[in-house]
Amino acid sequence: MIERTTAAEDAAYARIRSTEEFHTLKRKYIGFVVPVTIGFMAWYLLYVICSNWAPDLMNAKVVGNINVALIFGLLQFVSTFAIAIWYSKFSVKNLDPLADSLRAEYDEEITR
Repeated sequence: MIERTTAAEDAAYARIRSTEEFHTLKRKYIGFVVPVTIGFMAWYLLYVICSNWAPDLMNAKVVGNINVALIFGLLQFVSTFAIAIWYSKFSVKNLDPLADSLRAEYDEEITR
């Protein structure tokens, strides 16, 4: 379902979108998300590349029947959760205060 907005809401958003605070919020968000995404994708691709082109490495036993491939695979899950926790803490500290301030400004402006 499409939510319809009023002209006042559109104007308030356009004004807030042009503020320095909005650009700071966007810059901080992108400054975190892009490098972390690139890093995670590189880590994931390393796993895929090693699985395809370095099978001897991936089949190397570490302890008992546990090999490098299994450790890499499990570390994919660990890194996913670690990134989620890291982003959550980053967001609470760096993004949420700015977003809350902008949202309050927007709400105040459209209720006038």
